[in-house]
Amino acid sequence: MRKMEFKMEREGLVKPGDRIHVTEGVLPSSWYYTIEPAVAMSANFGNRERLKVFDGVVCEVRTDESGFTVFAEFDEG
Repeated sequence: MRKMEFKMEREGLVKPGDRIHVTEGVLPSSWYYTIEPAVAMSANFGNRERLKVFDGVVCEVRTDESGFTVFAEFDEG
């Protein structure tokens, strides 16, 4: 099970237990992921860190001074 963090700007867009789908964005030398429909965005990842599956489950949402952090798990086998 792989756990990833996503930055979310508004409260209540997802909650623990929600099933999510992410899309992969491409930069010149890295990739990033967006919880659809444009709910939250991940940090950038190198080639070795790319996701193998794009469906996951939200396991936690934390509130901090800069907004909200979504933690999601992906079953990469």
